[in-house]
Amino acid sequence: MRPGLVSITFRKLSPAEIVRLCVSSGLQSIEWGGDIHVPPGNLSMAEDVGKTTQEAGLAVAAYGSYYRLGATDMPDFEDVLASAVALGAPAIRVWAGTQGSSESDAATRQRVAGEALRCADLAGAKNISVCYEFHQNTLTDTTDSALDLLEATRHPFIRSLWQPPHGESLEDCVASLRTILPFLHHVHVFHWWPDPAHRMPLDEGTERWQAYIEILRVASTPVDLLLEFVRNDDPAQLTDDARTLRSLLEAPPAA
Repeated sequence: MRPGLVSITFRKLSPAEIVRLCVSSGLQSIEWGGDIHVPPGNLSMAEDVGKTTQEAGLAVAAYGSYYRLGATDMPDFEDVLASAVALGAPAIRVWAGTQGSSESDAATRQRVAGEALRCADLAGAKNISVCYEFHQNTLTDTTDSALDLLEATRHPFIRSLWQPPHGESLEDCVASLRTILPFLHHVHVFHWWPDPAHRMPLDEGTERWQAYIEILRVASTPVDLLLEFVRNDDPAQLTDDARTLRSLLEAPPAA
């Protein structure tokens, strides 16, 4: 399991600055965002960012596109895929639709699933996975809905992200991770309690993250754990959170 960063945590920093920050914080991989740092279709930028990442001894964990399956105002997925290839990303993060599961009818679900399979066929030809963002206001806004979508789109190149559902108990979060585990590609790491408006230092969520990491360790799941949206958008906080995450990953297994 590698500790890393989601680049959009620091949208105001350049890719070179983010790479330096990751190296100085002891991180090993980066999910590069498609909204600022690696815009879809700008292949020269994607190549440069990928080269800068690799030359610093870091891995590209994924291409964090903001491609929404089933939306009509998105760039062509082919452009998204071309950028992922140029970046050297093993996976593309996509969003499962444009509205929450409770608001989505069967036709909407079918449309999202159909496009997911189309994108996975295209990406799979390049040995790249398509990964659903585990997020509110999409078809993955609950664990049950996410599982339904994953089951409906079983494909060798469709995977899922996971992050702790906001405000839920440790028991419920653990159950959520166990459910998504067979499909898991990587994890977004933060401690927002009880909601995204309250970003806390990761060391205040040590008990929770110990539990999640132990599940991954027992399952021998080789995933990236990527820090996201640190308190006050402060690079110094990233350094502290990275230290906490590395300590958790280096700790001996639970007895």
